[in-house]
Amino acid sequence: FPSSTYIKMWADTQRELETMLQREREEFLQPEEDREKVMKMLATAYVQYLAIFRKLEEAHDHLIHQQKRAAVRQVLDGVMGRILEIKKEMVALENSECHYMDGILMDLKRVPEDIEIPIPKYFIKEKLGILQDREKYLHEILLNAGLLEQEPVTAMTLEEGIKVIQVAERARQGRARAAFMRRIYLEEKRQSKKVEQETGKSPDDAAKSIQKVWRGYRQRKKTEKLREEEMIFLGMVSGASLPPDLEAMSTLQKANVLQGEVQEREDFTFMHELRSTEGPHIKETLQDQITQCFLECRHITGRFPDYPPAKTGGSKAIFIEKHPEQVAAELAAKKEAERIEKEREKDGKGGKEKPKEKPKKPPKVGKQVVVEGWKMGPSNFLSILEEGSSQYQVFWENRDNRSDFLQDHDPELIKGREREEVEGEIRVQQVDEVMQEKLLKVKQAVDGETGPQGKAKKEKRKKEKKRCRKRRKGGHEKLMSLACRTIDSLYQELAKERLLIKVKNVNLSDYIGYYDCLRNILHETGAQPMPSIPEVRQLVALYGILPLGSQIVHENAPLVKSLLLAGPAGVGKKMLVHAICTATGANLFNLTPSSTRNYPGKDGLIMILHMILKVGKELQPSVVWIGDTERIFSKGAPKVEDEVNFKRLAKILPHFLKALKPKDRVLLVGTSNRPFDANLGPFCKVYQKIILIPKPDYLTRFGKYFLWKHYILQRGGALTKLLNLNCLAQVSDGFTQGHVVDVVHAVLTELRLLQMARKPLRTAEFVTSLARHDPVYKEEEVTFQ
Repeated sequence: FPSSTYIKMWADTQRELETMLQREREEFLQPEEDREKVMKMLATAYVQYLAIFRKLEEAHDHLIHQQKRAAVRQVLDGVMGRILEIKKEMVALENSECHYMDGILMDLKRVPEDIEIPIPKYFIKEKLGILQDREKYLHEILLNAGLLEQEPVTAMTLEEGIKVIQVAERARQGRARAAFMRRIYLEEKRQSKKVEQETGKSPDDAAKSIQKVWRGYRQRKKTEKLREEEMIFLGMVSGASLPPDLEAMSTLQKANVLQGEVQEREDFTFMHELRSTEGPHIKETLQDQITQCFLECRHITGRFPDYPPAKTGGSKAIFIEKHPEQVAAELAAKKEAERIEKEREKDGKGGKEKPKEKPKKPPKVGKQVVVEGWKMGPSNFLSILEEGSSQYQVFWENRDNRSDFLQDHDPELIKGREREEVEGEIRVQQVDEVMQEKLLKVKQAVDGETGPQGKAKKEKRKKEKKRCRKRRKGGHEKLMSLACRTIDSLYQELAKERLLIKVKNVNLSDYIGYYDCLRNILHETGAQPMPSIPEVRQLVALYGILPLGSQIVHENAPLVKSLLLAGPAGVGKKMLVHAICTATGANLFNLTPSSTRNYPGKDGLIMILHMILKVGKELQPSVVWIGDTERIFSKGAPKVEDEVNFKRLAKILPHFLKALKPKDRVLLVGTSNRPFDANLGPFCKVYQKIILIPKPDYLTRFGKYFLWKHYILQRGGALTKLLNLNCLAQVSDGFTQGHVVDVVHAVLTELRLLQMARKPLRTAEFVTSLARHDPVYKEEEVTFQ
């Protein structure tokens, strides 16, 4: 049974996670002064958490049982967040985004590929239908606006034309032959009928005819039944009329497709059952608890308290576990605050307010430098991991999975999860209104009170209306009209103005690069080598993909709102932007000078950012991409009107980032070929993380060799002895991946691919094309560093 393999994997991973949590309790909470020891401890935990992350992701992707998937998902998100927290500590400790963990990998007996960041598949699978519909909708908008590039029409070769004509002619001959044979068949049938009518048949011939018809009918039914069973076994039709074993197998085959629909139906069924069976009991219990709390408060304070307003949660505030003395103290504090506020209002009406006395500043004392050891900062994910671990031990560790062939749900788990929601609905919809009326009647009968102060509420409403009027008068008309527009209309406008563009389907794994084993030796000598391609992939996954893909991770992990990809032209910066969107299903907003022409001036830019912010938050996750972002912060005066408008973004972007909250999965990504031309002060304030993407630096020519081989084979070329890839790897030192791709596309045209059988590829063809490009010189590389 395949699912048992992943259940066992989940169990083994949970044991590893429990060991890691125990180790964190023992080691990470103790101060440590030795920085090397701290770094080794953090790097070891980082590598081990990545291994746990990889196994949990695989188990979550293959498990069918929905409740098990939910349990794994909780721990999976917790592990992702913990990895980001440990990464933050490592960066703060070394003041570098790239770490050299060859020694740690050797100690743990792991290979460099083990520190690659896996991308959870649920980022896309759980919303695949929504993403496909959105892609079709965007395609229709661009098609109707005439913004889609027409596919180039390629000329048909002579061989292809001959094949098309041959296929059409053979089809015509087949149709003519079929019509001819049909005429012969009908003629023979007519002749046989005439003969039968002339000569009568014997009873034996009639019996044979009946037997023939019956046997054919029975065999057709048998064949139809076998075909139906096979189709149900393959999961292509429903199995309502099948034996139990085949029906179970078909259910298992279809379970992975219908997970979301089945779970929603189960939740609705159990919630309806809870409302009907336990609803009256829950309502009665809540009313008794609220009554008891009011009686205790009156016994302590001498009067019944006011009913909590709906905006503070209603009676939910009453169910916080507090002693009556604490409630009385809070009520007394509220009364005192109201009395002080009334006195201030009277003083303000009666005369001028007294000038407030400035608090005296404490005398300056010399700074005391306390040398303390390193200590791990507080975590938002350890509690999630511990809760997931305890739930696994309680519900799933000792569960007998052998009898769970159908991967059916556990009703008690669903009821336990839905009971809180049903209780909240009953409290809001049924209990609060009834108890509020009862409280008013009791207060009027016992204490003679007529309820809460109605005048104060009216005054507050008047003040709020005045504030709203002021805001409307001072606000901009365009922004007010923007607030009234629908997301659909804003989406269409952004697409037509090319501010919302289609995402190219590229994966992060397509960004090819290999580890350089000599970089660690350079690091030990004190040099700071350029980051490698695998490290760039890891940083993009950590800061871009994981937070955008998971809402829990984005809300609780160290928040990264902006990311800069800097490097020479052709190293794949735009490809990485599209890879982030592909892995997370994010919208891609494009801010370039050409796309902002129709929105001139500062008000136009503010209008654009408001539209992007509104649509990006509603249809999150979203990526806002600014190409050539150094032009916004350039030191010189702009020469063109577009650049003048573009440079205004420098002052607006900080406000845009400030409007992004942890719940908003929106990421600002900038790409730059010449970041050193920017005014570095505001430039580095806007971008929290800066990832330097170097040209491929392969000292052993290993990576460059496979780069040429990969792109030539991908284009359709054939490798022969006349094509020396080692020579190409040596000659192309200093050139980027973009240069290699351009050269391969320039040489391997369609005509050249047709000639390849009689004229094999030669090294000189690629070298000649490569000579037309300018490499990345040493001076530019030093400037980037």
